[in-house]
Amino acid sequence: MTQPAIRYELLHTCKQTGARLGIVHTPHGSFETPAFMPVGTQATVKTMSPEELKEMNAGIILSNTYHLWLRPGNDIVKEAGGLHKFMNWDRPILTDSGGFQVFSLSQFRKIEEEGVHFRNHLNGDKLFLSPEKAMEIQNDLGSDIMMAFDECPPYPATYDYMLQSVDRTTRWAKRCKEAHNRPEEQGLFGIIQGGEYEDLRRRSAEALVELDFPGYAIGGLSVGEPKDVMNRVLEFTTPLMPTNKPRYLMGVGSPDSLIDGAIRGIDMFDCVLPTRIARNGTLMTSEGRLVVKNAKYARDFGPIDPNCDCYTCKNYSRAYIRHLIRTEETFGIRLTTYHNLHFLLKLMEQVREAIREDRLGDFREEFFEKYGFNGPNAKNF
Repeated sequence: MTQPAIRYELLHTCKQTGARLGIVHTPHGSFETPAFMPVGTQATVKTMSPEELKEMNAGIILSNTYHLWLRPGNDIVKEAGGLHKFMNWDRPILTDSGGFQVFSLSQFRKIEEEGVHFRNHLNGDKLFLSPEKAMEIQNDLGSDIMMAFDECPPYPATYDYMLQSVDRTTRWAKRCKEAHNRPEEQGLFGIIQGGEYEDLRRRSAEALVELDFPGYAIGGLSVGEPKDVMNRVLEFTTPLMPTNKPRYLMGVGSPDSLIDGAIRGIDMFDCVLPTRIARNGTLMTSEGRLVVKNAKYARDFGPIDPNCDCYTCKNYSRAYIRHLIRTEETFGIRLTTYHNLHFLLKLMEQVREAIREDRLGDFREEFFEKYGFNGPNAKNF
């Protein structure tokens, strides 16, 4: 019997919280979980080299199917030998299905049973994306983990709309599995939808678990709902997912949500947040959020975070980085991006260590207190 492309190994369960410490094995190596995946939308994590991502211990990165389909084209990536060779990254890669971009970027879209008609957000051309097309593109890209094509409903959505959406997502997931050409080389994850409705999340999870994917994601969160709603949905959805397979919470990357997600049994996370806010000069530090463009840092020659050992903090001052960001120098964006990614990846190392030592609940309490998530900073991320 052939070895599955994706295999999850549970190492330890935190006695204090139930959080999971594990390893996901892929054709391009393994990564420890809980893991944060930096987002490389266009086959690059903006301004970062693969070597820099390895320096900060990124075990896996994410790339976007929709964007790579439009530019340069999945055929070109395939010709290059796949995404790993194209971008010179030899560790695991996850690709999304393109569904989220179709539903979020295109103002003109029409959902049918076959798929979605929409307009290219770059030039207005008419395009069509179906489960089969999403599989074809991702098979060409050659990612280690690929995602089923799902419908991404808005928040809030009515119960009736969400019910139809859940059932369509299940039918599309089945078509994705049938169209997937490389199951020995690429693992296909199903995406559980259902909004904030517990019975619909259960309906979605049960139908997808029956299809026996090698991993499962929770979609439709981090789309504008309050954090307490997200945590409540996680509490009733995560137990519906198999314990012997990876659990992925899509689009979540604020420090508090990463910790709270891990406590609720999540293994994988991704988000553009650390890189996006870095480009505006907003930094995550051990003392909370720091907006380096603020005037008070003009003559501050200390590091962004005195408790951080990243390249940025060891070599450059707040005053210098403020100057670079205000003058829109690319080097400034590189420095802030490096720091934010290093901060989150280091946070995940601390989370894994806390799980190993059965003290993630204590770690959460200390972190939230120090970071200000119990006070006015809570809303900032």
